[in-house]
Amino acid sequence: MTDTLIKVDLKQSPYENDMVHNRWHPDIPMVAWVKPGDDFRIETYDWTGGYIKNDNSADDVRDVDLSTVHFLSGPIGVEGCEPGDLLVVDLLDIGAKEDSLWGFNGFFSKQNGGGFLTEHFPHAQKSIWDFQGMFTHSRHIPGVKYAGLIHPGLIGCLPDPKLLESWNTREIGLIASEPNRVPPLANAPFAPTAHMGRLTGDARDKAAAEGARTVPPREHGGNCDIKDLSRGARVFFPVYVKGGGLSMGDLHFSQGDGEITFCGAIEMAGWLHIKVSVIKDGMAKYGVKNPIFKPSPITPNYKDYLIFEGISVDEQGKQLYLDVHVAYRQACLNAIEYLKKFGYSGAQAYSILGTAPTQGHISGVVDIPNACATLWLPTEIFDFDIMPSSTGPIRHLDGAIDMPISYDKT
Repeated sequence: MTDTLIKVDLKQSPYENDMVHNRWHPDIPMVAWVKPGDDFRIETYDWTGGYIKNDNSADDVRDVDLSTVHFLSGPIGVEGCEPGDLLVVDLLDIGAKEDSLWGFNGFFSKQNGGGFLTEHFPHAQKSIWDFQGMFTHSRHIPGVKYAGLIHPGLIGCLPDPKLLESWNTREIGLIASEPNRVPPLANAPFAPTAHMGRLTGDARDKAAAEGARTVPPREHGGNCDIKDLSRGARVFFPVYVKGGGLSMGDLHFSQGDGEITFCGAIEMAGWLHIKVSVIKDGMAKYGVKNPIFKPSPITPNYKDYLIFEGISVDEQGKQLYLDVHVAYRQACLNAIEYLKKFGYSGAQAYSILGTAPTQGHISGVVDIPNACATLWLPTEIFDFDIMPSSTGPIRHLDGAIDMPISYDKT
């Protein structure tokens, strides 16, 4: 039997589990040590630590305190691993906890984090997804069912003090450039809700005030949300502290490229079975600044796609120069408008794009002034034909239940 190094009790607050943390800081103590070549299991909370419930209300998505997230299991030290090495992590298997065979997707209120399309969907909404083996479906979004590709949205190693300082300097500087923006441009350190694992006393308080938030991806890995890092994938992480300090969490049952709803995959609690090894001096040998990923050989077997294009012209008709972000946004909006013709609400269509195994592509970045981005929507996930035809779209879902919505408190 493979040892489970970190266990989580979903009935217990993650703040009561000292093998969990929610900030990045070099002083967070290792909770376990392993040797190169070892394999082991790690259990994780969902990224909110169990705050979001399996019900028909979006009040929890509206009210969640995003300064608490993400709750990560770790850090794990690897014997002999030193700064400058590459920590090699093989994802042998990933699954949902047996006592939690469901997940959630949501849109945050614009006042509480927002999202990729927050101007179009400014209020909190939620969909619940049930798991049946490798497949998932939702009572809030009828007409779709698809195979999941379970993966950790967030995995990475601890930063050293210099790297941590650079993160905080550049991100706090970005916030200062537009301090009143809603949602904010970045998230500064915030001590009151920091969970620093086994760190205690004055050292804990100092680190909590400095600890980097877990929201973005950075040089060490972090919140990359790469849907193809499933079973069979391999990741090469830059190492900055002795032992590496590997932590992980934010498991997703399924996700579309871009995780566009922000709470944008099917979020879940679960476990990972991983194996670690080390490439000595690997950062210099291979010129590595950010992690390198070898994707899983397993992908959902969808062959037929409907592809939506977007260009660097925003909703108001403003022309931008080779702006890939705006181009992908337009591709997503075009897909949402298309799906609404079949009876989906805009929110349901948005949730499908964030949770289904959609593909996002940068299709062109040289033809001035427009970048071209595309969103590939698998047609086989639907219970009905969504291809264009001379008869026009048939509205299959008129009158169907919609996703729960919660308006901001006034």
